[in-house]
Amino acid sequence: MDANTGQDAGVAMNRRTFMGATSAMILSAQTVRGSQANSAIRVGLLGCGGRGTVVASSMVANGGGRVTALGDLFEAQIPKATEHFNKVNASAGHGRIAASQMFSGPSAVERIAASREVDAIVIATPPYFHPEHLEVVVNAGKHAYCEKPVAVDVAGAMRVKAIGERVAGKLSLEVGFQIRSAPPFVELVRRIHAGQMGELIQGEAYYYCPFLEVRQPGTPATEARVRHWMYDRVLSGDIIVEQNIHAIDICNWVLRGHPLKAVGRGGRKGRLDNGDCYGNCSVTFSYPNDVLVAFSSKQVGKGGFDVNERFFGTLGNSQSPYAGKLGIEGDNEWTWQGSGQQQGGEFSQQGAFSDNLAQADSEKHKGFLDSIRTGRFHNQAALGVESSLSAMLGRMAMDTGREVSWQEMLASNQSWDARLDISKLG
Repeated sequence: MDANTGQDAGVAMNRRTFMGATSAMILSAQTVRGSQANSAIRVGLLGCGGRGTVVASSMVANGGGRVTALGDLFEAQIPKATEHFNKVNASAGHGRIAASQMFSGPSAVERIAASREVDAIVIATPPYFHPEHLEVVVNAGKHAYCEKPVAVDVAGAMRVKAIGERVAGKLSLEVGFQIRSAPPFVELVRRIHAGQMGELIQGEAYYYCPFLEVRQPGTPATEARVRHWMYDRVLSGDIIVEQNIHAIDICNWVLRGHPLKAVGRGGRKGRLDNGDCYGNCSVTFSYPNDVLVAFSSKQVGKGGFDVNERFFGTLGNSQSPYAGKLGIEGDNEWTWQGSGQQQGGEFSQQGAFSDNLAQADSEKHKGFLDSIRTGRFHNQAALGVESSLSAMLGRMAMDTGREVSWQEMLASNQSWDARLDISKLG
């Protein structure tokens, strides 16, 4: 689940828990489905919070999928999700979710992954658990759609990289960078790569959003950590890794690679929660070819969301906001038709988007299910790892208060332990 949703999410097991057998036969999509290639792909949702619900619903509405199973650490999440997805399925002419396909508690991930009624699983659990849950899912021969970030630390990212290499050509492994599928952004980046802005000189990006209020008073401390993981540094990766990663990923996309080093500062000024995540960040990333990108963010206060990336070249400048005018100014003037209409500030927190991101989810989720249906499998593990590590580089620079290089970050093999016993939850 994305912290932008402000919703609970389920998790299923401690990341340090040994899963038993760590490899399993990877089955073909045809065998796993047990149905014809043009039938509805059967989707399981692991983590029934806000963002996971949006993603799985879109896979039915836009990708021709069918939700057949639900999994969450917290049993109380299941009834509401079941009611919602029974309606979503009915609207697409599909049947209800069977009672036998509703999984809760610490073993939910293993049980939904083992289900014969599931072809692909949406992993929308707290980011700390993504490497563990991804491994369980692909080891069971299931296609995976993993929300970003793919990990919260360097060790976890390297684990996901290895998983991706192992399943390449055998399964689809998608990562939730839906903006890369949004038509306005796709066309903008195509034009930049075609040289319409000349040589890129520098860039700036920002992600400003209000405080995400999600706490439920009276929730026991350990349970509160998991339910409200976006306040917890280890479970979320902090705001630059969990939320701001979208903007950093676009910078990587435009600049065709990752930053080589970073320097920055961050703090908690203005935050109202008792967690340990930053409330504001300011980082300068150094990319290849001497391109500097100044990045800033905040997750405090009130008001709406404002997200944008700007690049400056010898022939012009670009901007790519979530909402507002998107295009290029300069020798090769261009504006995405229809961009420029501002909207309300809660669009991102609800996990649903309009304006320049109106088609991001629909195109992304349709592409994922089409890759399974056709056998032309996607593998975005490397992309997900690169962008997650890029955000971690900025976080490490803030934490150390000095410049940190890409090589230093990788050599650290940073590994975080949440010290959670979730066997007592659910």
